[in-house]
Amino acid sequence: MTVPGSFDIFIIGGGVNGCGIARDAAGRGFSVGLAEMNDLASGTSSWSTKLVHGGLRYLEHYEFRLVREALIEREVLWRMAPHIIHPLRFILPHHKELRPAWMLRLGLLLYDNLGGRKNLPATRTIDLSGPLGAPLDPQFRTGFEYSDARVDDSRLVVLNARDAVAHGAQIFTRTRVVGCHAVGGKWEIDLMEPGGLGARTVHARAIVNAAGPWTDEAVATRGHSSVHNVRLVKGSHLVVRKLYDHDRAYIFQNRDGRIIFTIPFERDYTLIGTTDLDYTGDPAQAAITPQETDYLLAAAGEYLKTPVPRDAIVWAYSGVRPLYDDHASKAQEATRDYVLKMSREDGAPVLDIFGGKITTYRRLAEDSLQHLEHALGKKGKSWTASAPLPGGNFQPEDADALLKQLQRLAPDVAADVVERLFWSYGTLAREILQTPGGMGQEIGHGLYEAEVRWLVENEWARTAEDILVRRSKLVLRFTEEETAALSRYLTTLTDPLPTVSSP
Repeated sequence: MTVPGSFDIFIIGGGVNGCGIARDAAGRGFSVGLAEMNDLASGTSSWSTKLVHGGLRYLEHYEFRLVREALIEREVLWRMAPHIIHPLRFILPHHKELRPAWMLRLGLLLYDNLGGRKNLPATRTIDLSGPLGAPLDPQFRTGFEYSDARVDDSRLVVLNARDAVAHGAQIFTRTRVVGCHAVGGKWEIDLMEPGGLGARTVHARAIVNAAGPWTDEAVATRGHSSVHNVRLVKGSHLVVRKLYDHDRAYIFQNRDGRIIFTIPFERDYTLIGTTDLDYTGDPAQAAITPQETDYLLAAAGEYLKTPVPRDAIVWAYSGVRPLYDDHASKAQEATRDYVLKMSREDGAPVLDIFGGKITTYRRLAEDSLQHLEHALGKKGKSWTASAPLPGGNFQPEDADALLKQLQRLAPDVAADVVERLFWSYGTLAREILQTPGGMGQEIGHGLYEAEVRWLVENEWARTAEDILVRRSKLVLRFTEEETAALSRYLTTLTDPLPTVSSP
């Protein structure tokens, strides 16, 4: 596809913030380009704890505005994407040696009311001697149950990118920005095409630096080599065989002031996380350490009746959060709020984005557009809060009926496969299930050729990792042989690495 030579706004970074801004800006009528040096969501945005939440522990750091904004956004995002965002109840056991019960009750009362909760159920006190406390050590007799939500983080990014393209944006994946030059009040942006096979230059009236952990490096492409605005904090997670049968998550307080979660994950597993450690290496090389593994197992083991054995671990992952460097003494105390810095270089507008969290990405995009419209002129109103993301054009209460319709539509496809497709693609699952010529061969664990082709054609997927880790979580089930078979099949598809993808 021919790449347009000029944009109103060019965005560096294909994580949740970059794709959220692209969607909002394109929907307001701006011409938008976005470059991501790898796959969409391949950085911080796919290595989260998979939660849409207010951040209960942030109340202790007096981040009331951030918590309020995040609590409001929980239900906004749920309405936008009910296929990938689902309410989740959390149980907070009272640990007699840590925070007193009155403090927990007060914090949860504030948490319930700070964000105008409407549809999510309220906090309640629970007796842990019943089924909900069965996995816990008997010393924990009282707990508090409250609401937040889970999210498929990487799919959230891809859906924002899809909707941005539907509104006219151009998405360049596996394309690196190697230089930005202000010329005559506008920007010349040098792009290195996939695989380093060539370079091209595009132009923009303004650029947005949403490069996440690489934000300072993206600033350096403008000729500023000594900047340091980002504090890198690594968060690591374990995925273990399912620890309990009920559908609640636990939030455990630790003696060092941190908290961890145990969260039901992908039906057969439990997610344990996260850590908070300052990180100084290459963000792309972040990996869990033996010490972090020990920490997570020990923290969970202090609460659980049966310690988690190391051989229960089936997967582990780490990601680096690009927090704004507020010089907090501890990594867990560094602000999760975002900071936007609008400036001009030789008259050319540039917006640098620092920090942020998945839950508030949409509000960050709106705030970014306020800055950009001040520089470029106003084009449209805020619109994203009431517009569903692709596949999310249904109400949560209608999900069961829609799922049954899909199962009747594809009676030859296993019910659990149809269910996975629905909770991944929403109403768009119909396109996969009605692929002309059928679903093709099964590559493994309910992944058929039709879905793979659809992901390549519509969601920028190019590698087995793109599909198994970010477009799905089938990485938990695939063997090395099945992964190799998927890679071989991908090589048979035509045009495997186009410069620009536009579903």
